[in-house]
Amino acid sequence: MIMEATLNQKQQTEVADVLRTCQSQIEKTYNLCHTQQKALDALIRCRTKDAGGHINQCNACGHTEQSYNSCRNRHCPKCQFIKQEKWVDKLQSRLMPGRYFHVVFTIPNSLHQLFYSNQAICYDLLFKSAWLALKNAGNNPKFLGAEVGAVAVLHTWGQTLTYHPHIHMLVPGGGLSEDGMEWIEAPKKFFVPVKALSSMFRGILMKQLKVLLSNNQLKVPDGYNGFEPLKKQLYENRWNVYCKKALGGMTSVLKYLGRYTHRVAISNSRIASIENEKVSFRYKDYRQGRYQKKTMQLSTLEFSRRFLQHILPQGYYKIRYMGILATANIYTKREQAIALIGKAIWLAQFEGLSTYEVLRELIRKDPARCSACNKGFMKRKRTLIQRE
Repeated sequence: MIMEATLNQKQQTEVADVLRTCQSQIEKTYNLCHTQQKALDALIRCRTKDAGGHINQCNACGHTEQSYNSCRNRHCPKCQFIKQEKWVDKLQSRLMPGRYFHVVFTIPNSLHQLFYSNQAICYDLLFKSAWLALKNAGNNPKFLGAEVGAVAVLHTWGQTLTYHPHIHMLVPGGGLSEDGMEWIEAPKKFFVPVKALSSMFRGILMKQLKVLLSNNQLKVPDGYNGFEPLKKQLYENRWNVYCKKALGGMTSVLKYLGRYTHRVAISNSRIASIENEKVSFRYKDYRQGRYQKKTMQLSTLEFSRRFLQHILPQGYYKIRYMGILATANIYTKREQAIALIGKAIWLAQFEGLSTYEVLRELIRKDPARCSACNKGFMKRKRTLIQRE
């Protein structure tokens, strides 16, 4: 019932409303790339008359309803729910049973400008460095001495929409032995101390970053004085790597990861109001250890700028599978690990179902049922043309 209410409830104020109030100002003020412009247009048109749609009529009582098309853009807060549910359902048949850990790899603020100017290359670098650090730690006989795996998700934002690239990883609590004949359980806290993992991550990323800069493969920001001064600055403090146990069993783990996969920079539910070219939104302040719920107010233009900086490059994959969870190992190492663990795995519920059929399963009723008479079914009567 909670899920049904969430699907049917309309948010009064949305991200699209903010973008719509200052669209022309955004386009005049900022030099948007093609992907940002495409996302901006899609979000503003989503589920409005400009996107086109159709009129449905009940075959029993004649009641009519008008529906507008979704934009299906992956950065749209309104178009991710079904995708998220289908992905989580598919993932449950891919993960192995047992304990999991949630690990987050974050880069220092000093690298933000460089990363933003070279997004595709630097995000690949972040994925690769985080995975190599985890992989090397798992293989090290001083820690686990086994081959590990992970599902990794890229996020680029903080709670207040600031630029904050980081990788979320869901890591099985164990790994395959070198000969593949044993499943080695990780300690309860994790198989490697976080400080050691942080040092590995920093060393690997800096080594690869040096190669990229030496080969002139990156656009360097103003004020860049060479790699050594940058390295000295980045080695002054320990890099932030966070780890905690994902509690509650497999079902909880899947829901837990699902919240991170298809999440966009800010959900519509966090928008409080738009008034006098100002937008107020809720956020969690983590600076005091335990977070506090607060409200921030920004100009609609600044809010839009912050939101649009999190539009990913065209076709960039923000979810990746690694190690024994990699696609190439699904029917080999993963199957061997499941056999050694000796526990049942989940089967995908939505495999092969259409979006309509998935929605029907989620809300526990037929979405085509007439809301007026509750007897007939809504049939398409007329198509509304999309505006150019």
